[in-house]
Amino acid sequence: MSLPNAIKPAVRSRYRWVVAALIFLIYTIAAADRANLGFALPFIRKEFDMSNAEAGGLVSMFLLAYALAQMPAGFAFGRFGVSKILPGAMILTSVLTGLVGTAGSLLALKIYRLGLGLAEGPLPISMTTTINNWFPAREKGTASGIFLSAVKFGPVIVPPICAVIVSVWGWREIFYFFALPGIALSFVWYFLVCDNPGKSRFVNKAELDYITLETPAPNNISATTTVKEKAPPAWLSRLDVLIRTREEAPLTSNREVFKSWNIWGCAVAYCFQLGVSSVLLAWIPTYLMNVKQFSIVNMGLVSAAPWVGAVLGNLLGGYCSDRLMGGRRKPGMLLSALGTALMMYLLIHSPADPLPYGLLLLLTGAVLSLGFSSYMAYPMGLATKKTFPVANAIVNMIGQFGAAATPFITGLLLDHYGWNYVFAWLAIGSFISFVVLLTIAEPLPKK
Repeated sequence: MSLPNAIKPAVRSRYRWVVAALIFLIYTIAAADRANLGFALPFIRKEFDMSNAEAGGLVSMFLLAYALAQMPAGFAFGRFGVSKILPGAMILTSVLTGLVGTAGSLLALKIYRLGLGLAEGPLPISMTTTINNWFPAREKGTASGIFLSAVKFGPVIVPPICAVIVSVWGWREIFYFFALPGIALSFVWYFLVCDNPGKSRFVNKAELDYITLETPAPNNISATTTVKEKAPPAWLSRLDVLIRTREEAPLTSNREVFKSWNIWGCAVAYCFQLGVSSVLLAWIPTYLMNVKQFSIVNMGLVSAAPWVGAVLGNLLGGYCSDRLMGGRRKPGMLLSALGTALMMYLLIHSPADPLPYGLLLLLTGAVLSLGFSSYMAYPMGLATKKTFPVANAIVNMIGQFGAAATPFITGLLLDHYGWNYVFAWLAIGSFISFVVLLTIAEPLPKK
């Protein structure tokens, strides 16, 4: 016999996953706007004569501005919210992407890329702030994995699309093509996503309770129903000793955030790991054409390989962090840092054939990205929702400084030494990340 409608438990809406899908789409476009220069760089250098260091400096120009935008964006989002800033930042990002294609000099290229970095800078904090507001603690790693897989999926779609555009038209048309989608998506976000899920007309009370309660109820069960928590398995208890799991007092003020070594240690480790990602993004297309002597088609396919692996690594890392590790973030970060150091060593002795080299790059991207979602989710376990934008801004700012420095340093190493020195230097940086991560605590996971 069916229950009367009045006492049937509410079916929980799932609009937060629609928000996650929009985060994925929007940041895929933003990541593509950032990545397309790496593909176009060999062709730009034929038109504008520049050394390896100057080419690396052009890439770093965007990343430096991007890093400098993080702290102002963190304070702005903490005060005004995402919905008042994000759409305008997206439109400006799209406009500046298109302007790169109009550049008639190296100076103009630098100015437009600098402007693009400032415009795109607020986007990652807006995404992570939205995740922190829209997802319960037990799903934040998965949602962060979806966001960061978009960061890597942009570079997946860039090489094959750009290869077609360059073959049919030229390098300038790349930037015209990628300027369009962001404008449309900015309006979609404005009308469909609120800062607070409680203000969204698409979210019912059952989903809102699931998002906001400390111990959310399963689907179709009243939020007042008591759910018995299972004791963690023995292997997790032993892991907690190794990763220094302990209860941490919430960082309730920006002053406490700035004084927290846990936040700064996470940021320093992210700096070295993001530096590796930046080199792969900016220099691998040039490496494949100049060193491996790949054709444009093979270069387009193989240079996408690390980002296919990165998408898989981000999703797997976020899921395992939430479900297998019970919300613990350090294991994925540690494994990724140590594994990346090994992959850099293997790249020194890499094969010349496109298929095995592509597989090696795919594995490199997967290993590198296993811990990336945890870098975004880790501050969520330490900061309050009010202080999280600033905590995340610190992690992302220091990380982006690493991303900005490495393309330029790579250019200097190439002008004076060679690629083996580049990969060895990246391996050392990844190992430093591993050591730094050992010094920070794992906050006791929130249920």
